[in-house]
Amino acid sequence: MPPFTVSDSAPTADRRPAIPITDWQERLAIVCETMKEMSLQTDPQELVRTFGRRMATVFPADRRISLSRRGLNEPWYRITRYSGWKDEINPWESPEKLPVLHGGILADLFYGEEPQVIDDLRFAADDPAAPYLEGQRSLMAIPHFDGGQALNMVISTSSRPAAFDREKFPETVWMSNLFGRATQNLLLNTRLKEAYGRIDRELKTIAEIQRSLLPGSTPEIPTLGLSAYYRTSTHAGGDYYDFFDLGEGRWGILIADVSGHGTPSAVVMAITHAIAHLSPKEVDPSKLLTFVNRHLTQRYTSSFESFVTAFYAVYDERDRTLTYSCAGHNPPRLTSQCADHVTVLCEAADLPLGLSPDITYESHKIKLTPGDRIVIYTDGIVEAANMQGELFGTRRLDMVAQTCGAESADALLERLLEWLKTFTEDAPPEDDRTVIIATVR
Repeated sequence: MPPFTVSDSAPTADRRPAIPITDWQERLAIVCETMKEMSLQTDPQELVRTFGRRMATVFPADRRISLSRRGLNEPWYRITRYSGWKDEINPWESPEKLPVLHGGILADLFYGEEPQVIDDLRFAADDPAAPYLEGQRSLMAIPHFDGGQALNMVISTSSRPAAFDREKFPETVWMSNLFGRATQNLLLNTRLKEAYGRIDRELKTIAEIQRSLLPGSTPEIPTLGLSAYYRTSTHAGGDYYDFFDLGEGRWGILIADVSGHGTPSAVVMAITHAIAHLSPKEVDPSKLLTFVNRHLTQRYTSSFESFVTAFYAVYDERDRTLTYSCAGHNPPRLTSQCADHVTVLCEAADLPLGLSPDITYESHKIKLTPGDRIVIYTDGIVEAANMQGELFGTRRLDMVAQTCGAESADALLERLLEWLKTFTEDAPPEDDRTVIIATVR
């Protein structure tokens, strides 16, 4: 048992004379004021203090003892609070400091699981609870039920015999149990907040790691302007884009979207990034997709039950050609400023990555001219919805790309994001959003 001082009477709050309550309206006012004050508490320990102060004015006692048998077997019990302790112990933060007792009158009351009022308190001199009950003549025991068992009990004692009003006892029992339930709910809420806080910090760390895998900037290419945007629906997501310097004026442009959301998708995204960077510097996009697909399927996607859509293109700055291949991804949009026509790349797309190791992908090649614009995106862009449930769609993507004037890729991206923000009324995204805009010059 830790050191404590046994006082002959309770602290000042418990020694105040009881308020004479003869009118039901006065009793109701005290109950309402108690509930109001308790509802303001966010700390379980402070909630206990608040309830104790209020109850001391209605149900006075010389000493109060709180017991718990959570995690213990009969006849063991733990003293979680005692009004005679000089130094308060927080039972949730420092459970190891609480005394654990074995048997005796309090164990009999506790494991009996019945409310009791004892008008003439008697106990053996060697009772384990004797130091807490010495000099007390009457006792009130109120079990607190949780899951159908009395896992906690509140003991109130008085130095006077027959000090507790039996007529008020039923009211005291239910009020005390409601308080006990409120304390447990607040404790659970506090622990949930702490758990969510830990998870949130971990997710933020995952998001930071994930963002570090993305390009820090877009490459400077003499004949091609590039601008990119990336936003996850949660801390971490499954969208991915990248650029590869393949040498001799050739640049790889990759965009991918892992099925699902959140941390599992972020893990597969990181795996996809690693495989793509381990692949040979292929100038044939279909070979890179085949390489990534084979390694994803053999070791990873079957475990995560996920797949990856992807578009990979190689731009040759020397002759402005674009060679590309698609694995089930949203078809990029190719148009020119002031043009009415839109060319859909990869309209007949192959299957996504990660479904079968035997899939092979095809490459296609087109010649670009100055003024051409390409919008490469994930489905979080076109499937963004407004308040009426209407989708942003590809038509609005095309309208942005077809804007007249020699606008840069950065300017076009800024315009697209402004349209998207207005359309969705700046609502948080329900899916990850990634878009790359390329302008040929």
